[in-house]
Amino acid sequence: MITTPKGLRLHIGVFGRTNVGKSSFINLVTGQEVSIVSDIPGTTTDVVEKAMEILPIGPVLFLDTAGIDDETLLGKERVRKAFEVLRRCDVALLMLEPNVFTEFESSLIKLFEEKKIPYVVVINKIDVQKPEKEFLKNFEEKKIPVIEICALKNKREDILAKLKTALLKVVPEEFLREPQLIGDLVPPGGIAVLVVPIDLEAPKGRLILPQVQTIRNVLDSDATAIVVKERELPYLLSVLNRKSDVIVCDSQVVLKVAGDVPQGVKFTTFSILFSRYKGDIVEFAKGLHALKNLKEGAKVLIAEACTHHPIEDDIGRVKIPRWIRQYTGLKDISFSFHSGRSYPEDLSEYDLVVHCGACTLNRREMLSRIELAKSKNVPITNYGMCISLVQGVIEKVLEPFPAALLAFRNQFGRKKYDYRNRRSCKILDA
Repeated sequence: MITTPKGLRLHIGVFGRTNVGKSSFINLVTGQEVSIVSDIPGTTTDVVEKAMEILPIGPVLFLDTAGIDDETLLGKERVRKAFEVLRRCDVALLMLEPNVFTEFESSLIKLFEEKKIPYVVVINKIDVQKPEKEFLKNFEEKKIPVIEICALKNKREDILAKLKTALLKVVPEEFLREPQLIGDLVPPGGIAVLVVPIDLEAPKGRLILPQVQTIRNVLDSDATAIVVKERELPYLLSVLNRKSDVIVCDSQVVLKVAGDVPQGVKFTTFSILFSRYKGDIVEFAKGLHALKNLKEGAKVLIAEACTHHPIEDDIGRVKIPRWIRQYTGLKDISFSFHSGRSYPEDLSEYDLVVHCGACTLNRREMLSRIELAKSKNVPITNYGMCISLVQGVIEKVLEPFPAALLAFRNQFGRKKYDYRNRRSCKILDA
């Protein structure tokens, strides 16, 4: 984060009337006193810059502008500098006080829209006065993202969560580039073995989308993709004249395939590849810990990005609920199912969200779903990780992703466990 050049950061300009709380907000979000704060209007003069990391968006640069409603000669110079910031902005934050919206704020929004700068309205000082419904309605009708805050130190995490959720709605696509799918796990000239069971839910004569996309990414990486069913994998490995660089399998056969993977070969599942490609693999790894803590009466949301007619032994609606019940030893777990674009706005009733690989969603939407869960303190994980945990091979499939493996171990403890039975979580010899 420290070495990321300014030009590669998301530039976030903070605008608003004098003394509306812009500097206090930036100081709080960044965790440092980067701007002088005072009750005296017009304390901020030049534009103040502060770099930080806002995951999962990445490196950002906050631009703290002077209040731009100052009509004095010095104020006009501040206004000129503040407007220069618009040329650098990727996103604008317009700070308001509750129930105060004048021609001044209206003209700022007009400027943002003319320059095609996406923006978020930040209503500050809600500890002093609450925004009225009619005041908020104006923004809702125009579909302008709004967050309500009070810039107090004990509210920092809450404010960061709200800010990330809002930014994900407006951040330009180039700052949400999808990371590598598999290209960084197989070098040019390398071999990726893809273990593909014939999925009964796939269209006849075709593979499912994650498998097709993975094959394409291997080829784009100037490597070789070898596709095989799980029963033929041992024979294939025996006739290869060299070790493959990575083996990827469908989550439903992860336990069988794990036993065939040679020592020293990277191994994971298609779903886990997509947890990084479309979402936040570290957050999903952390979310696995919730499976240890579920109690009778727990509510679990199973979320699928695509819509399909579920078969008799459907992975999301039948197998995963069955495996979770077996793993936890709990009988009274309530499972809810949402597919396609259907997704609850309020996740607070759930104890865990288990999401599919999201191959049909764009990254922005998947990250928004993750942030929605985090804002309600609801753990969220991924099909492939959940299945690998209950099958006892989670550390093996996370080894290619050190940050995710570390996050998982930090939650479960650093000893090696037999994860297949939550009730015993038997410690294995290292």
